[in-house]
Amino acid sequence: MSFWDHLEELRWTLFRIVMVLLIFAIGAFVAMPWLFDNFILGPAHADFFVYEYLCEWSKHLSFLPDFCDTSHTVSMINIDLTAQFFRHLSTSGWVAFVLICPYILFEAWHYVSPALYDHERKNVRWVFMLGSVMFFIGCAVGYVAIFPMTLQFLYSYSLSDVIHNEISLDSYMDTFLMLILAMGMIFEMPLLSWLLSQIGILKKSFFRKYRRYAIVVLLIVAAVITPTGDPFTLSLVFFPLYGLYELSIFFVKA
Repeated sequence: MSFWDHLEELRWTLFRIVMVLLIFAIGAFVAMPWLFDNFILGPAHADFFVYEYLCEWSKHLSFLPDFCDTSHTVSMINIDLTAQFFRHLSTSGWVAFVLICPYILFEAWHYVSPALYDHERKNVRWVFMLGSVMFFIGCAVGYVAIFPMTLQFLYSYSLSDVIHNEISLDSYMDTFLMLILAMGMIFEMPLLSWLLSQIGILKKSFFRKYRRYAIVVLLIVAAVITPTGDPFTLSLVFFPLYGLYELSIFFVKA
């Protein structure tokens, strides 16, 4: 294929991705009231399914927020007249993006596969499939563990008894999307490591040589993702990150 043929193929690849994204965004827009009540706002309700298990942990770990208060519900306000409508639109787009991530990886695979040898195609196929699975696992970890703990800690935190927390819709959604998508992207570390190894940037020796430095960096990343500051939540993020670091060694060249 010539240079212009590659551009034409890339144009059609991007066009298909945008069309699928648009279709899913329309579907998410229609279903958004249900998604908001039952999924996005789930951690804001005291009966969120994860809190039952976290309640048992909080009985033995005093530094955890109180997850046993069944009457506790996060109060939320909206102060911008247009915020709810635009949040409806933007959240539909983000939900669609998350749902079609496997399709985006498939299109990326379809675009690059003609330039690969047969044995490389076989390896790449499994790596892209694993990348999709790891992304959803990361989003799930963010949804059931990281975000609920962050929400409960920050919502119950108070400098004074005369100050009452009433968070805005934008604040809730920004934190929700940031934590969940950040965890999804972080879980793509093995795939990124494999891609960098294929072009000769990373080798196994790099991971082994800088393991001690990586631990410090991963601790900092975990601390940024989880602003609660307690060791349990920090460990909940750090150990999966370190596990991904070690897993990345398996995917890179010797």
